[in-house]
Amino acid sequence: MQIVVLDAYTENPGDLSWSVLETYGDLTIYDRTDPADETEIIRRISGADIVVTNKTPVSENVLNVCPNIRFIAVLATGYDVVDCAAARRRNICVSNVPAYGTQAVAQFAIAMLLEICHHVADHSCSVHAGKWSACPDFCYWDFPLIELAEKTMGIIGVGRIGLQTGRIARALGMNVLAVSPHVHKEGRSIASYVDLDTLLAQSDVIALHCPLSPQTQGIINRETIAKMKDGAILLNNSRGQLIVEQDLADALNSGKLYAAGLDVVSTEPILPSNPLLHARNCLITPHISWASRESRQRIMECTEKNISAFLNGRPINVVNP
Repeated sequence: MQIVVLDAYTENPGDLSWSVLETYGDLTIYDRTDPADETEIIRRISGADIVVTNKTPVSENVLNVCPNIRFIAVLATGYDVVDCAAARRRNICVSNVPAYGTQAVAQFAIAMLLEICHHVADHSCSVHAGKWSACPDFCYWDFPLIELAEKTMGIIGVGRIGLQTGRIARALGMNVLAVSPHVHKEGRSIASYVDLDTLLAQSDVIALHCPLSPQTQGIINRETIAKMKDGAILLNNSRGQLIVEQDLADALNSGKLYAAGLDVVSTEPILPSNPLLHARNCLITPHISWASRESRQRIMECTEKNISAFLNGRPINVVNP
């Protein structure tokens, strides 16, 4: 059994072990594979029975010339990098890793919000630069300090991560509104379900936790921003394409929105031309919400279980049944 990992580094930069996969066959690990180089992708997996990928695409063209592939394991929840329909036509099973990062991603959304509210890093840097030592007063603050208690968080997308973000927001004393295609008991326990226009109009903070789909692509745009409260805060650590980025940059620069905390953008790595890089009060991090060691360990363990289940004839977490 030939197993090839196409892009190992972000899952395991050295603090985890791939040994759990070695029991199933000859394992070849590539830290990185150029996602735009289809020839290189084909060369690396042409003899593979099992392909493990995170962001390296496996297209129909690749599958056409790699007839040995029997199983594709995606090191993530999202699996759009694989042409699942083409894989299905070839009886290639594709499995993903669901629900591995619920705690980490929700925690990161709140971390971005708290940084916007308090600018902890900026104030610490100013102290180390000597500003406090030279201050005539016993304290100072360089940015408005925002208290979250009694404010309203609107969550668009109330799955596992949205639920956990809502729970933390409630613990901070916030009221929570929710927009979601599915209403469930757990959601009702922390939030009031409303329509999108109501959420936009009443929320002081809006957190995006919905999947990317034709219905949600560009859901934050000039028109929906106009319906938001003046001075609202936007958080997105779901998918960058949920936002029309120029519209968000315009809203930040005009002061319509107070701030944004973003862990994702439309093209990653971020392009130097992205208008959000120069937008006012825009916190951007490099798609790391998911990347706690604990989360990555869960990905490793689930991937091992996915491979084991497939080889035992009882595949799990299948996304192309």
